[in-house]
Amino acid sequence: MAPAEDDISIEEKRVYAGSAGRTDAYVATESGVVRVALSADKVGAFDMVARDPARGAAVLPRRAAPDLLGVATDDGLLVAPVGDDIAFEPVEVGPAPAVAVGVHDGAFLVAGDDGEIDRIAIGSDATAGDATADDATADDATATRIGSVPDPRAIDGPLVAAADGVHRVNEGDAAESGPSLVSVGLDDARDVAGSGMPLAATADGLYWLGNGWMPAREGDAEAVAADGDGHAMAVVDGDLFVHESDGEWGTEAWNAAELPVDEEPVALGYGPGVSVAVTDAGTLCVDAGDGWRHQVVGVRGVAGVALAVVE
Repeated sequence: MAPAEDDISIEEKRVYAGSAGRTDAYVATESGVVRVALSADKVGAFDMVARDPARGAAVLPRRAAPDLLGVATDDGLLVAPVGDDIAFEPVEVGPAPAVAVGVHDGAFLVAGDDGEIDRIAIGSDATAGDATADDATADDATATRIGSVPDPRAIDGPLVAAADGVHRVNEGDAAESGPSLVSVGLDDARDVAGSGMPLAATADGLYWLGNGWMPAREGDAEAVAADGDGHAMAVVDGDLFVHESDGEWGTEAWNAAELPVDEEPVALGYGPGVSVAVTDAGTLCVDAGDGWRHQVVGVRGVAGVALAVVE
C-alpha cells in the first residue's frame, strides 16, 4: 500500500531516480489520475493526483519548461506541468466532455464525445510546427476544429482511432485550409500508435501500414503503443505481444510476452528506456530490458497511461 501523499517527501520520491533518472507514469482511470514514480524498472511511490474520472492522458514536450500533462475528462481537457506538485487547470476551449487526448506537432489533439476533434495549442502565438510557449498556461490555449469522426476511441500522433476505422491529420496549407482529418482505412479501430511505423488495433486484428494496412496479428486487438524507434507493444485476444526491432512488422516479428501477473493488460506506454503495461486489475508492469517488474496500484477502469521524464 502506498503511503499517503502528505507522507511522501520530495526526497523520498527522488530515491527512485538514482543514476537512471525518474520517469513518472500517469494512469488515467475511472477514479482519477494515478502517478507512479519509475526509475528504470524500479517502481517507487504512487499517489492520486486528480480525482476527476479520466478517459485518457498524453504528455506534450516543451523545450525549456516542464512538459505538460493533458487529461481528457467529462469537463474537457485538464493540463498541468509535470513535476513533484501537480496542479491541473481546465482548458476553457475545445470539446467537453473529452473522451481521448493525444499530442501532435506541438499541440494537444482532443476528441469530444460528439466526435469533434480539436487541435489545442497552449500559447496564444502557438502555430502548427512550433512547440508551445515554454511559460504558457491553460489560459493561453487556442482551439482549432480539424474534423469529426464517429465514436472516437484513441489518439496518438497524427492518428485517430474511431468506429469507422483510422483517420489521419492532414496538415494542409495553414494559409488556406489548415489541418483536417482524412480517413485512411480499416474498421472498428480501438487504438493507434502514431510514432514511427503507424499501427492500429482493431476488432479484426493488429495492423501496420506498409503498402496499405498489412496484418500483424489476427484476433481481437484492444491496445497498441510504440516508441518511434522500432519498439512496440500490442494486446491481442488479451495477450501482450512485443516488437523489438525496426525491421519486419509481420506476424513473425511479434513475440508473446509473459507479464508477472495473470491479468489482462489494457493500457500501454513507453518512456526513455522503459515499457509500461497497466492491467485491468490495476497493476502497473514495467520492463527496462531485464524482465517485467510490477506494482499493484489498486485502481479500476484503466483508460490509458502516459509517461513523462521528471529528472
